[in-house]
Amino acid sequence: MNKTEFIDAVSASADMPKASVTKALEAMIDVVADTLKKGDQVTLVGFGTFLVRRREAREGRNPRTGASMHIAASNVPAFKAGKALKDAVN
Repeated sequence: MNKTEFIDAVSASADMPKASVTKALEAMIDVVADTLKKGDQVTLVGFGTFLVRRREAREGRNPRTGASMHIAASNVPAFKAGKALKDAVN
């Protein structure tokens, strides 16, 4: 399901106009991104937690040439599913 299909599904499920759902989804994405930039996490009970994980610097290999290369440390966004979401999937 892509973003457009998701908006269509939420619009039908909540009986709301697509424009309102789109605006709410964009606002949610912006809030989550801004919160993660600050180093905080967003927890939605029953759904899951958006958080930032630290990836340490490491040595990697260029798959084309096989040459060794340094990969810099970075912060990566992550999502940890909540119990209710895990139960719903299983």
